[in-house]
Order: sequence, then C-alpha cells, then structure tokens
Amino acid sequence: MRAVQFSEYGDPAVLQLAEVPEPHAGPGRIRIAVRAASVNSIDWKYRSGMMKVKSLPFIPGTDVAGVVDEIGDGITDVAIGDEVFGSASAAGSAEFVLLKNYARKPAAMSWFEAAAIPMAAETAVRAMDVVGVQDGTTLVINGASGGVGSAAVQLAVARGATVIGLAGAANHAYLTGLGAVPVTYGDGFVDRVRAAAPQGVDAAFDVAGSGVIPELIELTGDPSRVVSIADFGAGQYGAKVTGGAEGRSWQALAIAADLFTQGRYHVEVQQVFPLAEAPAAHRISQAGHVRGKLVIDVTA
Repeated sequence: MRAVQFSEYGDPAVLQLAEVPEPHAGPGRIRIAVRAASVNSIDWKYRSGMMKVKSLPFIPGTDVAGVVDEIGDGITDVAIGDEVFGSASAAGSAEFVLLKNYARKPAAMSWFEAAAIPMAAETAVRAMDVVGVQDGTTLVINGASGGVGSAAVQLAVARGATVIGLAGAANHAYLTGLGAVPVTYGDGFVDRVRAAAPQGVDAAFDVAGSGVIPELIELTGDPSRVVSIADFGAGQYGAKVTGGAEGRSWQALAIAADLFTQGRYHVEVQQVFPLAEAPAAHRISQAGHVRGKLVIDVTA
C-alpha cells in the first residue's frame, strides 16, 4: 500500500511516499480503506524529532475516515462496508489503517470533514471535562479558531456554555458563526474579556500555548479552572495540563457526529492535499495560524 513516512527526523522534506506492507485487523480492531486523513500538530512534532517515535521509518497521522474492509474478533458494532471516522495511534497517512476508536460517519458528512474531527473533538471534550464546563459556564478559549479551538467552541456551546474565543480579528466573524463571542488576543486581552463577559469567567482552555496562563488564572481567579494542551509549564502556576495519558474521551466522536447531523457542528477544512503533497501540509501546520484543519486526500 502507499504511505507517507519518514526515515529520519527533520523538516517536511524528510517525508517520502513509499510502498509498505498492509496492516490487518486483529482482535478488537477494524481496518479501513482510508479516504482522507487530517494533519495534527503531533504529526510534525514526531517528524521534526521534537517528540521521539519508537522506531524508524515511521508513518505519521492519526485522524482518518474511510470504509471498513476488515473486522477483528470481538467487533460487533460495525460491518464491512460501513463508513466510519476515527483516530489511530499512528500510521494514518496510508491507504489502510487499523482503528480501535471510531464512530459512524453521517451520510451528509464529507470524507474530508470526517477526517478533521477525531483528535480535535476528543481533545476538546477531555479538556472541558477537566475544568467542568457545563450549562451556564462562561469559558475562555485561547486559540479558538484552530482545529481544537473550533471544536471546543461548538462542543461547549452545545453544553450550554457561554464561550469567549480569543483569536485574531480576521477570525472574529468565523467564531461568531460558531457561537462564540470573539475577543482579540494580545496585550490587554484580560480587560477585553472582562468587557465581553461582565458576569465573570468560570474556566479557561489554552489551546495555543502562547504564554498566557497567568492571565487566564487572573480571569478565572482559580488555577484549577485553567487547562492547557500546549503550555507544558502551566503546572508551575497551578493550572492543569492534559495530554491524554490520564485517559481519552473517545465518546466525543459520536457526540460530534450527532451534533453535525443536527446542524450544530461545523467542520472547517482549510485546504486539501493529495497524499504525495503531505510535506506541504506539514509545513503549513508547523507554521501555525491554521483555521480549522488541513486534510490529505489519500485516494489522490
């Protein structure tokens, strides 16, 4: 099968299109013929060597969507031919991928939209649970217009929360459309948030890792009400950091699919690349400031 892999750490140029052996579904796993895969920041962190992998060569990619074509022992909730999306531990940038965590793809959802959901939705639900986002919560999201931020806005709104989304001015209309109150990030944002949320702020979710943990604590008044997925120094202030080692929230996939069917979950796909152009997707992802998600068309 075709796959994009790297045999050494480095810039996006180390990614190469290669022929590799197909995986096969063992117990508790399904195999899908991949139609689309999305790019997450963890993919370029592995490729660059910022995070180490167990062995090389390595196929990056976790979030995929496709058609079930093999079923392992113990699987009873899907059948061959079903359309699903989910998150693998790795090897997503390939024509066939094994999945343990997945959900059915709504018929109206495109392959590209489906591939953009898994990690963003799971991360958003996990982080919101850490700080107890519920009906009536006022939540600030730092980095609200990216893949995880966009998911968090919509999932929080679906819970009944009021969401203040920190983003650049160019993304304010986009955030408004998702149900957030947009506020410009940067110097003075604490005062701007307070003006936008005179009722006060109950919780904060840092997606961007832009060094604003003290300000988010100032807004919430309690470091335990601040969670980050990107600022690993947040703990020194008493804030929480979640990376998934404490457990994942894979129920988020079905929640997002259900909200999509209701017309309450929008998936922003910024750009789609053929498999051979995965290096370009990595380059854009690593540069940051992506609105929504970058997706690879594995069939192209």
